[in-house]
Amino acid sequence: MHATLPLLTPTDFPPLSRGRLETLQVNLGYRCNQQCQHCHVNAGPRRKEVMEIDVIETIIKVLASGQIHTLDLTGGAPEMNPHFRYLVSRARGLGVHVIDRCNLTILNEPGNEDLAGFLARQNVEIIASLPCYSAENVDRQRGKGTFARSITALQQLNRLGYAQADSTLTLNLVYNPQGPVLPPDQEKLESDYKTSLKDGFGISFNHLFTLSNMPINRFGSMLISTRRFDDYMQLLRRSYQAENLDNVMCRSLISVDWQGYLYDCDFNQMLGLPLVLDNNVRPHIRDLIGTDTSGNPIVVMDHCYGCTAGQGSSCGGALTAR
Repeated sequence: MHATLPLLTPTDFPPLSRGRLETLQVNLGYRCNQQCQHCHVNAGPRRKEVMEIDVIETIIKVLASGQIHTLDLTGGAPEMNPHFRYLVSRARGLGVHVIDRCNLTILNEPGNEDLAGFLARQNVEIIASLPCYSAENVDRQRGKGTFARSITALQQLNRLGYAQADSTLTLNLVYNPQGPVLPPDQEKLESDYKTSLKDGFGISFNHLFTLSNMPINRFGSMLISTRRFDDYMQLLRRSYQAENLDNVMCRSLISVDWQGYLYDCDFNQMLGLPLVLDNNVRPHIRDLIGTDTSGNPIVVMDHCYGCTAGQGSSCGGALTAR
């Protein structure tokens, strides 16, 4: 928690309010088969937190109300939740668009031989983390052998129809910088990724999303230990672009933690900053049933500069590129 303390002070970030709720981003647990340096969730193989079936059933009730168009599943590795396939199947049965934020290597873990096929059959959009098209850089950030396993998973997804011209299956990739710098131009980097992955491995994908590293948890701890936290925050502030405010994800998204509690975004979840909902000091997913959150104030702190710096950053990539 020490890495987050510099952020939890009064901020001069502009006030924000919610628009129409469109996306429910659900963290199914912090357990992961990887332990990446940039992970703002502090996910890893030893984490025990996992969403239980009673919370998942409540999420299904919220989806059945028809107010939410997209279910965005994250973690950890969301696929490691034992109820992952049940939730995906129920959501798709309700006509809800489902996104799986996949680290790719989970697809070739023992016991997951049919996981990619399941995602394809359910027409799940995959947003896959691949922080570089260089094996050296990926393995440095995510562990030895990660790049080769990721390539194998991407080739499998292509064979199943993902990112193919005659298919509705969508495969997007995510780029994170290697250190305390802003992402490069998303459009140009996407072109570089497509050329490198196609020429080197025959891999196709739809779009590349560039995300800024958030100065919290594991990445924040690294910044503090290397005495670069203040410099990075100054970079984010200096690069602030007011036009990004209209498209920040917290205007149309609500984040749900593994226990079912609500936050304006995944980053606020990690900082323990609950969603503002009437006089409820810690609103739960059950409180969303029949509730209109439009116009509610959004909790902002200094880390919000990470979403508005440069091109902007959200779970859907750069904001000015939209």
